Amino acid sequence: MDTSKSDEPHLRHVEMDVLIPKKMREKARERCSQEVKAFSTCCKESGFLMVLKCREQNSVLKDCLTKHYKDPEFFELCKQEYLQEKLEYERTGIPAKKREQKLPTSM
Repeated sequence: MDTSKSDEPHLRHVEMDVLIPKKMREKARERCSQEVKAFSTCCKESGFLMVLKCREQNSVLKDCLTKHYKDPEFFELCKQEYLQEKLEYERTGIPAKKREQKLPTSM
């Protein structure tokens, strides 16, 4: 039995298969922001022809996102971030999004 995994809290199916991958998608979009911007700009400029005109930008964006989705270190980073948010929620009862919204107003 791997002792390094025994210290981690048990994650439910929904956390492993839905919540952590959602966090990965959000963070991957941030890391691929230039590719997202290039694809979005192309789509806005191309209108209905975006399917034909933006293939290259779409391909570059997919490659960037897929690189992150398949990276085990990136998964682990997102999992640890999720666990921190979960512990903070259990401690305070305030969801991460509400905590982030309240932070600037208290300064």
